[in-house]
This record gives sequence, structure tokens and C-alpha cells, in this order.
Amino acid sequence: MRTVRTGARVPARWLAFACGMLLLATCMLAASAAAWVPHLPLFSAALTPDPEARLPAPTRYSYRETGITTMPDVEAPLRTRLIARIPAELNDVLAFYRTELGKLGWQEQRDGAVISANHVQLAFVSPQGPAALELDRKDSTTSVNLVQKNREAATRAQVMPRPGRAALMFTNLADKEAVVVIDQRTVTLPPRAGKERPDAPLFNMPPGRYPYTLKVEGQPDRDTTIDLVAGDAWDVTVGPDGNPWSPLQLY
Repeated sequence: MRTVRTGARVPARWLAFACGMLLLATCMLAASAAAWVPHLPLFSAALTPDPEARLPAPTRYSYRETGITTMPDVEAPLRTRLIARIPAELNDVLAFYRTELGKLGWQEQRDGAVISANHVQLAFVSPQGPAALELDRKDSTTSVNLVQKNREAATRAQVMPRPGRAALMFTNLADKEAVVVIDQRTVTLPPRAGKERPDAPLFNMPPGRYPYTLKVEGQPDRDTTIDLVAGDAWDVTVGPDGNPWSPLQLY
């Protein structure tokens, strides 16, 4: 499996130059006819959708990144995530997403919705699967965290969690055997399990926080925890050098 991040962008240098020229032209016009020329904002409050964005995003932003999680032999991403910072009011960003997501057939869910002056958390049902939107307002920027899951892709990849459970998969990329102790059970991972061998174990766990220990020959034991939420799927990977990678959310 892999996560690919694309589209991390910042405004182009010429934009600042163009804005400066526009400001100069506006000031010159106001100086020559101040008695009747109204104040004109440099930017409209309206947010325009970017047709090149993988998930809905406005053309105006200070930062944007899109990540996709894929599995071998499954062409479609299991999970797509958009992170962005928008120089706009939270209410304007919320209105933008309600409009654009509605156009795509996303249905907003009332259960668990949080809407306050500086924070929004909404759940959606999209044509591909469950989705979530989080907005946070700080200073003059609204941050966006938009996630969409693909139910069909997760099912084809055989990592779809059972109802009310979370799926947890273990992968070993090392040439040595690895052992994971979690929830009072011991999981033995053969060398290259899940990479060259189709035997990476998958467990359906009740939601909760689970401590686990990773044991690899020649490496110190590693103790850590993972938080599992119903409906999510995670992968815990032992890297080629025998060290654990950060858990990856697959779905």
C-alpha cells in the first residue's frame, strides 16, 4: 500500500506583483476622482471551485495538499484526503463546501455535526462511501481537512472493516520474522509478509485504544499504542530495516 501526496502549492510570485499593480492602479484612480469612485476590494468574497482539484477546493488558498492511499492490484484510491488553508472566513468556506459537495451528490449527516464560530465538523455520505469535513478558523485563515473513503476499493482490497469494527492489518517488509503482541494475542509475521507473500494478517477489532509491542530480532522491543475507530482500516508496517513505520490509515 502507499500514500501519495500531490498538489502542495503556494501562490505564484507573479500573483503578488499583479496584486501590487492593481492596488497602484486603484489608488491612482481614487486620487483623480475621489469624489465619486467607491472603494473596490481587491478580492471578491466569493470562493470559486478549482476544476483541477481532486476533491472540491477553491482557487484561492495559501496551501493545499492532496493525499491518496492505494493498495496493490486496486486501481482506485481507498482513501483521499485534502488539506488546505484558505484565506477566507469560516462561514464562507463552509458555504462553499456545502454547495460544491452537494453538486457531487454528497449528503450531509446531522448526527454528530458540530458548528461553532471557529470550528466545524460534519459527516457526509458520498456516492463512493463515507466522508468527513473539518474546518478550523485561526487568525485570518480557515484550515480544511476533507476526507472521502471508497467502499468498493476497500472491499476489493480486502480491508473493509466489519460493521461496528475497525480493521487492523500487519505488514512485514523486513527479511527477518517479526512478532506483534496486541490485545492478549501474539501475531507472528513471516519475512516479507504482505509484500511478496499474500498472508498479511487482518483483524477486525472493537473500537478503542490498543497498546502493542513489536519484536524483531536484533532490534529493541517497541511499545506503542494505536487508536481504532469503528469503520476505519489501518496498517502497521515493519520497515525493511526492522523498524516500525507510523501507522497508515487505509480506509
